[in-house]
Amino acid sequence: MGKKSKPRTLADNEAKAVTRLMRVSPKKLNDVATQIRGKKAETALADLKFSRKRIAGDVKKTLESAIANAENNHDLDINDLVVAEAYVGKNLVMKRWKARARGRVGGIQKFFSQLTIVVRQVEEAA
Repeated sequence: MGKKSKPRTLADNEAKAVTRLMRVSPKKLNDVATQIRGKKAETALADLKFSRKRIAGDVKKTLESAIANAENNHDLDINDLVVAEAYVGKNLVMKRWKARARGRVGGIQKFFSQLTIVVRQVEEAA
C-alpha cells in the first residue's frame, strides 16, 4: 500500500550516479567532467586517478558508484561500460563577507555544484 514507483527514465543498458553539494565551482568541476565524457569506464578511472585536480577524487568516487549501480542493480557487464554522460549543475551558493578598506565590505561567493554521471553498456563491434 506504498507509493507507486516512478518509471525508469534511463534505458535498460544504462545506470547513473549523482553527487550533490560538492564544494567546488561548476566551472572547475566541468573541466574534470569533460575529460572523462565519452571514454571507457576503465580509462576514465585511470585518468581521474592520476589527475592533478583536487576534485578528481570525488568525481572518481561518483564514477565508481555509477559502475557499481550498473553491475549490482542492472546486471550490466562492467568491461563494456562507457561514460555516456557526465554533466554538472549548479547548487547552492554560500555568501560570505570580507572587510575591505575604509569601512567597506567585499562579497565572497562560495559555490557548490552537483555531478551526474551516466554509464552505458556498449557491445564492441566484431
